[in-house]
Amino acid sequence: MKEGPDIAYIAALIGDPARANMLTALMSGKALTVSELAEEAGVTIQTASSHLSKLDAGGLLRPRKQGRHKYFSLASDEVAHVLEGLMGLAAGSGHLRRRTGPKDAELRQARVCYNHLAGDMGTQMFDSLIARGHLGFDGEQLVLTDTGAAFATDFEIDIDSLRKARAPLCRECLDWSERRSHLAGSLGRAFLTRFEELSWAKRDQKTRVVSFSRDGIRAFHNLFPTGPLPVGG
Repeated sequence: MKEGPDIAYIAALIGDPARANMLTALMSGKALTVSELAEEAGVTIQTASSHLSKLDAGGLLRPRKQGRHKYFSLASDEVAHVLEGLMGLAAGSGHLRRRTGPKDAELRQARVCYNHLAGDMGTQMFDSLIARGHLGFDGEQLVLTDTGAAFATDFEIDIDSLRKARAPLCRECLDWSERRSHLAGSLGRAFLTRFEELSWAKRDQKTRVVSFSRDGIRAFHNLFPTGPLPVGG
């Protein structure tokens, strides 16, 4: 096929190990400098700059300059969505990195997927919202129901403002560790932000781990219960 999107070009950009490590590091949602990304990739700053230029030219990064430093972040939610999907595909095919550490279990429990909650707690939230009719499907499109809008509003999320924004309100994202969906889009971002505002959860600045306090875990499970609906619920 000689017409249509050139997926080989994008795949080649992502497929280089050093560039893949840089992109994975940016899944934390935090903008990083060239030197920080060089360290993540295990390459020199000069080599990192070359890789970043290619990723920028390919539309995968958003560079920003502040003072003497230049920072890089993922270009959009779309890029993060593709990366998370590739992680799930790699995990499902058995292509896992051999190096694990004490943070591995924590990453699987709760982590940042660019700007929303992923891991076991992310999929629990998604499943609970679906089971209680707060999220539904219009064909293949994930939508927020009227009861879901009321639920989010009660949680002090400004749904009207989210709907006016350009970003999709609700979006499924395939969780690489759970192999099930978690909630992305502006609503997914708003929930994670609200958890942080309430001091239920805090992001680890050096990893993608989201650490919930004991009270935060209890409140989260109360808000997003698992299991069947109660009779009359």
